Amino acid sequence: MRSSALVSELDPDGFRESLDQLIAVYAAAMRPGPEQLPGRRTIMERHAGYPGFRALAVSAHPGGPVIAFSYGFRGVPGQWWHDVVTAGISAAWGSVFASVWLNNVLEIAEVHVHPDHQGRGVGKTMLPSLTANRPERTAVLSTRDADTTARRLYRGVGFTDLLTGFGFPGDSPRYAVMGAALPLRDAPTSVPDAGRPSWPEPPPGS
Repeated sequence: MRSSALVSELDPDGFRESLDQLIAVYAAAMRPGPEQLPGRRTIMERHAGYPGFRALAVSAHPGGPVIAFSYGFRGVPGQWWHDVVTAGISAAWGSVFASVWLNNVLEIAEVHVHPDHQGRGVGKTMLPSLTANRPERTAVLSTRDADTTARRLYRGVGFTDLLTGFGFPGDSPRYAVMGAALPLRDAPTSVPDAGRPSWPEPPPGS
């Protein structure tokens, strides 16, 4: 990351107040249909109330617009993504394996960098900052199941595949669920083989 870039931590209120800028970065990075953005905003607002919430925003210069952001929170039973992934990992590897990864977990919901600022190490800097000094034992995220720059980034900081080819209810793309021991380390953790996290939309009414 360029030395002039500024990383700020957002508390839940600051996160909600910054949602217009964060959604703009998300839209530029992910290119969703415009009809998906209101639902994404609602999900992000809800996540800000989850336990252990932490969010980072990056600006290129003091007072400048947000060019990147990331956030996560403690995963607990009753959260849609947590429950779906717990069931998936339990089915694939057993409930003990799922407990090791998900009983004390930081779930990383989003890591996005505006396309104009990609390739400068912003994402690689945000992940260790987001996970630093966390009380959780592990971190878990989901990303498209493809050989993307983002997925290579996650592997480079210690994430490894827990599930591949995984489908979330109501969402057609295939995902990889990846996990890492905390604190992050350079080498992948040793688990069975099976970059930006993309939080699938829960089905209506969930």
